[in-house]
Amino acid sequence: MTVKPEWLRVKAPQWERVGNVKEVLRDLALNTVCEEASCPNIGECFNVGTATFLIMGPACTRACPYCDIDFEKKPQPLDITEPQRLAEAVRRLRLNHVVITSVNRDDLPDGGAIQFERCIQAIRSISPQTTIEVLIPDLCGNWNALEIILQAQPDVLNHNTETVARLYRRVRPQGDYQRTMELLRRSRASAPWVYTKSGLMVGLGETDAEIRTAMEDLRSVDCDILTLGQYLQPSQKHLKVSTFVPPEQFDAWKQFGESLGFLQVVSSPLTRSSYHAEQVRKLIQLHPRSKSY
Repeated sequence: MTVKPEWLRVKAPQWERVGNVKEVLRDLALNTVCEEASCPNIGECFNVGTATFLIMGPACTRACPYCDIDFEKKPQPLDITEPQRLAEAVRRLRLNHVVITSVNRDDLPDGGAIQFERCIQAIRSISPQTTIEVLIPDLCGNWNALEIILQAQPDVLNHNTETVARLYRRVRPQGDYQRTMELLRRSRASAPWVYTKSGLMVGLGETDAEIRTAMEDLRSVDCDILTLGQYLQPSQKHLKVSTFVPPEQFDAWKQFGESLGFLQVVSSPLTRSSYHAEQVRKLIQLHPRSKSY
């Protein structure tokens, strides 16, 4: 793997706080994408008591060559106790904002939509003031399943684009660029009170023009929030980094995104889709949308 530049180095975490979060996760038998996907920001996020919960087990039914989540294990049946355990973790950690994501569960008819719904409902019942963000897979284009999640009324629905259209088959061989755009379009059209969000990785061989086109495509489906971050190769078996993009380019993309009308653009080398996700609470306060639970 190529040596990382200085701007990609992270501060050592304060392990006392990290240990507290890990203790809660272990006690309640919960997974986080922070750990399963080898996120570089795990120390910073755990230090402030935040985590992105990974539901429906750590085994994915897809094998995207950029992702460090395990795809070799067999997915397990859904655990009906998971939503309550997740809600209890939110209560113990006193989270103001929680992010719930999952592996791809293409083995399930609804892609796991009902489990997302159950988790949202469980958190609402125990921590009604916590804002909820769901980072969902593409559900294989099952729009009825998408409706199940939207009807549970999360505050934010996130579905990552990940890369530009030209590289999609190489980076997300079981995904589809247009299906991603359609999911985001349908989400805004069906549930206009839900903020939509997506993210892009850079450094995989895309051009600046292609990134700008992807950003324009996301605004064309009325996506509200955008994250941009540097792709980092998890291991030798994963896709190689083509380019380490300097911080000033991320600043330029942020300015461009704001000019397109995104309500929020988080753009830096270490940005990940859930990095500083709690800032969405400020967005909701600045741009409130009527809804009812």
